[in-house]
Amino acid sequence: MEQKDTRKIKILFLFAIVTLGFVIFLGTLFYWAQIDRRLPRLTYKEQIHATRGNVISNDNFKVASSKKLYKAVINTKNVDPDKLDLFVNLYSLYSGDDKVRVKKRILSRKGSLVLSYKINPKSAKHLKVLARKLFRLGVFKTYHDAKKGISFLHGLSIVQSGERRVYPVKTTLTPVIGYVKKIEKDGITKVMGVKGLERYYEDKLLSIQDTLVIGSRDISNSIILNRDSISSRRINGLDIHTTISLKLQKMLEDVLDKYKKSLAAKEIVVSVMHSQSGAIVALASSNRYDPDFIRRSDYPNLNVTAVEYAYEPGSVMKPITFAILLKEKKVNPYDLVRIYGGKYKLGRKIIRDTHDYEWLSAEDVIVHSSNVGMIQLSQKLDAIEFYQGLKDFGFTQKTQIDLPYEKLGSIPPLHKFRSETYKGTVGYGYGMTSTFIQVLNAYNVFNNKGRMVTPYIASYFKGDDGTKYPIVRDGEKEVIPISVAKRMQGILIKTVQKGTGVKAKVDGLTIGGKTGTAHIAEKGGYARRYNSSFFGFANDKKNNFTIGVLVVEPKNKYHYFASMSAVPVFKEVVLRLVEEGYLVISE
Repeated sequence: MEQKDTRKIKILFLFAIVTLGFVIFLGTLFYWAQIDRRLPRLTYKEQIHATRGNVISNDNFKVASSKKLYKAVINTKNVDPDKLDLFVNLYSLYSGDDKVRVKKRILSRKGSLVLSYKINPKSAKHLKVLARKLFRLGVFKTYHDAKKGISFLHGLSIVQSGERRVYPVKTTLTPVIGYVKKIEKDGITKVMGVKGLERYYEDKLLSIQDTLVIGSRDISNSIILNRDSISSRRINGLDIHTTISLKLQKMLEDVLDKYKKSLAAKEIVVSVMHSQSGAIVALASSNRYDPDFIRRSDYPNLNVTAVEYAYEPGSVMKPITFAILLKEKKVNPYDLVRIYGGKYKLGRKIIRDTHDYEWLSAEDVIVHSSNVGMIQLSQKLDAIEFYQGLKDFGFTQKTQIDLPYEKLGSIPPLHKFRSETYKGTVGYGYGMTSTFIQVLNAYNVFNNKGRMVTPYIASYFKGDDGTKYPIVRDGEKEVIPISVAKRMQGILIKTVQKGTGVKAKVDGLTIGGKTGTAHIAEKGGYARRYNSSFFGFANDKKNNFTIGVLVVEPKNKYHYFASMSAVPVFKEVVLRLVEEGYLVISE
């Protein structure tokens, strides 16, 4: 029994020794693996991050661009205490950082320290030169870690920390251009579009591929580029070239600022569109903001009213209804319409005109903006003709303009167009909603031979190598016959010559358009607040432009009438187009 016990003890002892040896072996492997990771490396890897594309105006100004941001990193253990003040003075001189703050941070931390995250490219270039000089001056010394048994020497490292979006023209072209928000991606600060063009073309502006450089390092911790180094090509985001002239845009914004004040309006919106192509030459608002410094008071101005605000358009819808009537051959422009002295009962309501005519020709119902006349003309359309006609003109549909969050607007469902009341009210622009850009695009049909085009702001994309990438858009579609479009042109010209738009007249140019003054719906009724508008066109012998003006809630007495607010703005826009050579006045 004693021999057996002794034998068991020996076996257990041997097993314990083997187990201990195995544990020591594993521990040794783990130790050397960790030591290997802490050894100074002979190679250095640097990642140069690609940046977001620029937004460029038609006259070649950068209205949005990205600047690289760099960070300055040191290991405080490597800074020679005797030369600390020398380092602080030189670094602060090159970077612009406060000396006291830099020294305080270095003394309060042992180990790796980021001195600044917001170094601009110019300062970064100078600091990289400084980093080499600091080694020659002996500012950094080797640090030996007795506990880990390793030594290391790190100097001043300048590495990219991200990018910052800048808007050199400040408030100009806002809110159309939009703004961005910061996001963190793999420890790098990037930006992402939130509104406007920045949002709509996020996938094109976004950087595609960073540069990765791997090579040997010199004593200052910089990469030595030779045939043994490895690098990948950087691909920045595409630049977007727009159709909008920065100079014209700024001029029109100044006009809107002036009229917003004189009319005491909530906002004024203007757009100028090239009639044949759909290119937006200008899209301006009186309510703008600086995308670099957005304040809480700017929040109401962040939306693009032209596409995100749906409202009852009022009398600017009368030419649309009349064009549908002409298309369906339900009216002759010279037909006489009874006006009843400007009073007419529709359902339980009395509809009034601003004039007391007894009779008007059908086309003069448009020229003098008679609600009574339009109610009666609208009844000539059956439900399907009216409903489908509005849809053909683009109402309740997106125009596909290259701005995000475009609203659809609304018209009554088909069955309600069987009602005399709904036909009458929709005929002069109530009981439905639309956006500014929908009305502008509908009016463009009159100035483009009856055909509808897609309005657009971005002309083309361009890569770093200069390659241009065209933007594919939907083709034109016929909305009304060319004969109807020409007839409507003539009626709108007559409206400016003799009717409600007379203040828009400019001698030597062909001007046509229609006023609209609409109550604002509120809590199931209509408030004593108004939107006034004027949509039309301005043509010379070679150039055709469709122009829209929307004045939101003008408060000055009597200026809620479009003839007193939107029409004068329209004329000033036309005069700026002449001044800049977009239109030429004939003798």
